[in-house]
Amino acid sequence: MSYVHLTSTCFTEALGSHGLDRTRYEQILAKTEDALTGLRARHADGSLPLLRLPETSDDLAPLRPVADRYRDRYDDVVLLGTGGSSLGGKTLCSLADCGFGPRPGAPRIHFFDNVDPHSITAMLDSVALGRTGFLVVSKSGSTAETLTQFLICLSATQKAVGDAAGDHFTAITEPGDNVLRRLATRFGMAILDHDPGIGGRYSALSLVGLLPAMIAGLDPVAVREGAAGVLAPVLDGAPPELVEPAIGAAISVGLAAENRVTTTVVMPYVDRLADFGLWFRQLWAESLGKNGKGTTPVNALGTVDQHSQLQLYLDGPRDKMFTVMMLSCAGSGPVVEPSLADDEALGYLAGKTIGDLMDAEQRATAETLIRNNRPTRIFRLPNLDEKMMGALMMHFMLETIIAAHLLGVDPFDQPAVEEGKILTREYLAEND
Repeated sequence: MSYVHLTSTCFTEALGSHGLDRTRYEQILAKTEDALTGLRARHADGSLPLLRLPETSDDLAPLRPVADRYRDRYDDVVLLGTGGSSLGGKTLCSLADCGFGPRPGAPRIHFFDNVDPHSITAMLDSVALGRTGFLVVSKSGSTAETLTQFLICLSATQKAVGDAAGDHFTAITEPGDNVLRRLATRFGMAILDHDPGIGGRYSALSLVGLLPAMIAGLDPVAVREGAAGVLAPVLDGAPPELVEPAIGAAISVGLAAENRVTTTVVMPYVDRLADFGLWFRQLWAESLGKNGKGTTPVNALGTVDQHSQLQLYLDGPRDKMFTVMMLSCAGSGPVVEPSLADDEALGYLAGKTIGDLMDAEQRATAETLIRNNRPTRIFRLPNLDEKMMGALMMHFMLETIIAAHLLGVDPFDQPAVEEGKILTREYLAEND
């Protein structure tokens, strides 16, 4: 990758029988060439619009006045959407707001991707609706959860501001006739087009992810530049052994097939990447879990999951592959005052920064996993900004698409979830 030092300790020479045989890995990696060729072809003919986003900026210009209006007019911005309509933007916005409020000049941004009545009631009771804007995101325009959230928030806003309520909403949905677009038109709301060729879980680099990021004060061009750096080797015709997403896909699929490693754990040591773990979880699960295939994604977070999960990871079933994401942080952050750490039991902390502790913890966890023969790869991040986040997102989207090719499944559909949607409507109808 362009911005990350990535190492993998997943092979038999390091892990013995618990690792992936190097010869078998090379055979699987060679099969990714067809996936890379397919990605180049789909970039060339435009049939996979996701691949054109990193080189594009024209679509950002119309978003800037929308973002500026939300930043100028509102103290709070609420994004209504679920799954891919929410998680990409939420992940990007974590760069600007890690639970301690927005950047100066930016509104507070809230992502409502669930339908818990307590949460939405608490939100409506806590914000000044006259100073609150809403983004309503549904690719199909028919997502039951999002439409319900939307109608409830619209009703509350109408009671607060009357006929001006429509000015507080922007709908993002695909072109054509759908119920969200009809409602937005009826109430005079702004409507932005969701590219029908970009599925929700792959939409973080589109307006779905970048508009909330812009409202939060982030640089969308830098996000796409980071993504472009990861995509470049693919488009330039690099062989699989020089394409990190292809390597990652081959390792994951190989470990599952040869070593029964059926769980993949992504464990960043950065609070700002906590939502990234949730975004990855949907991407990997919904794209690969088909026809009895796929591996189960688990999101973890250091250092908290050293104390809640590491026992299982080290001494439980050997069915997991680990991706540890480590930020360069030694020497950063507040210092432990030596005069306060004069107890001999605290001597190892005196004069150290909080970054020194995090650096030691993340390195210790990765090394302990490897010493216990757990397949582990390490992303070493020199920094975490918009460019890096774009790079990470593109890496994992490409890795997912390539893994789907190796598994023989379609990474862009989700047929199994339709049954639950149908039953939901039937249960609601029973209450009429």
